[in-house]
Amino acid sequence: MIIEELRAIQKKHGYLPVEELRGLSQRTQSPLYQLQGVASFFPHFRLAPPPPVEVLACIDMSCHLQDADGLRRGVETRVAQFGPTGVVIRPTSCLGQCDRAPAAAINDTICAGLTAESLYTHVEAAASGRAPRHARVEASAARLIADPYTSGPRYAAARRLIAGGDVAEALAALKASGLRGMGGAGFATSLKWELVKNAPGNEKYVVCNADESEPGTIKDRFIMEHAPHLVIEGMMLAQIVTGARQGILYIRHEYEGQREILERELEHCRQGGLLGQKLPGSDHSLDISIFVSPGGYICGEESALLEALEGKRAEPRNKPPFPVTSGLHNKPTVINNVETFAYVPSILANGADWFKAQGRSGFAGLKFVGVSGHVARPGIYEVPMGTSIRTVIFDHAGGISGGRALKAFAPSGPSSGFLPASAADVALDFRALDQAGSMLGSGAIVVCAEGTCMLDMALNAQAFFQRESCGKCVPCRVGSAKMVDLLVDIVHGQGRPEHLALIDELSHAMGQASICGLGQFAPKPILSVLRHFRSEVEDHLLRNRCPSGVCAGPDAQ
Repeated sequence: MIIEELRAIQKKHGYLPVEELRGLSQRTQSPLYQLQGVASFFPHFRLAPPPPVEVLACIDMSCHLQDADGLRRGVETRVAQFGPTGVVIRPTSCLGQCDRAPAAAINDTICAGLTAESLYTHVEAAASGRAPRHARVEASAARLIADPYTSGPRYAAARRLIAGGDVAEALAALKASGLRGMGGAGFATSLKWELVKNAPGNEKYVVCNADESEPGTIKDRFIMEHAPHLVIEGMMLAQIVTGARQGILYIRHEYEGQREILERELEHCRQGGLLGQKLPGSDHSLDISIFVSPGGYICGEESALLEALEGKRAEPRNKPPFPVTSGLHNKPTVINNVETFAYVPSILANGADWFKAQGRSGFAGLKFVGVSGHVARPGIYEVPMGTSIRTVIFDHAGGISGGRALKAFAPSGPSSGFLPASAADVALDFRALDQAGSMLGSGAIVVCAEGTCMLDMALNAQAFFQRESCGKCVPCRVGSAKMVDLLVDIVHGQGRPEHLALIDELSHAMGQASICGLGQFAPKPILSVLRHFRSEVEDHLLRNRCPSGVCAGPDAQ
């Protein structure tokens, strides 16, 4: 496992010394250039010693809405004036703390809910050798509708299948429930599992994608904190149904607390005879391990994730073939995200009809949503599918902070683009949001109050996609950079009317020719702003003014 070896080296030295890479090359018979190529690809790896204090301040959507840029600049100025020395402050992509924004990683420790004063205090503490405390991790047993184990022993659905339950019946229940992938694509879960089950060969894999790295996406973090048993049982059930002996839970490296919770739950399963070779009273052998990602939003793309598991640069594969036939190590592989796996135990325990009945207004099932941005109570909420966005924002999340009016929202982070306040009655549902010109995606609702410049938000989202492009394909690599350049010009009052035609042309090329969803969806933020807030763009472009007063002056992003 090349990446695990690299992680071990960096944990020991703080970076990856060339001598250690040479030693790893000899041990693994891997060319040194290949190891350096892998190490240089992932943002968590360092090829040079880090500074005494490294502050990586999140600059993406939710933190941006909480003035993360001003916070970072203020602390930079204070450090320059008063010290301590040896402090380097850099912007970074989303840290998965959107409900606790703004956030930063200080010497790899995640700190959230920051103010200028608290961030500076953390910097001073790190400079004196005192490690800051990680952002809080809630491991309490919250009462979730999706959890069938309010009483009695857990893992009942898995125990039944291990003891010889009907796999065909389990697949039929999943199909009847209509459960779809909750990571963004919405592919039918039962069909994916059935394809892997029926694929030839004895070596198969089940992979849980817990690498939620898109701005606003935090609900998988919550599920792993509050219901790790449901995630693990969902993976077990997938293994039993498909015949896969090996399960791998791929988690982002910023989720250290969540990894510890999952490790404890896995050990509990091993001790309870649910994981291991030749499980008691059964011919099944099941194992689940945790793989910690070395970073990068692109790893959330399923084939890029597989490349990382194989110790390669996380560059998306060309499709077909698809993972259901040619996945990890070219073997049939189920890949679902945390939320999808977590629903399976309740469907098999309570029945498909029960799960479907949890929806409202004719929609079926449940949905976890993460709400961040300009709301009074940012957080993660479990709601019936079909609930309106307005209900989520105003009833669950407490409405708009500061008593302001709702201006816009992204239903699922930057990939979904923005919808105006007038669309807030749209239902949380795959088809309803698609018809509204957006998507349900992962359920990452980012809320913008009146006073927000939507062109500034589009630029922030576009800059995220540019940073996170793996660079494999030209449409995404060049197109995302050019799109940022165009938006920067418009924001700074240097745009020209022909820029809009070029944005349309770039968007079409990226959508049609990019290898994976990152490039295909990267133009969505600016296209949605042009559709719903075009007058704001024209104010910047034709009148050289920002109607919200956000982009005026030389400090504009």
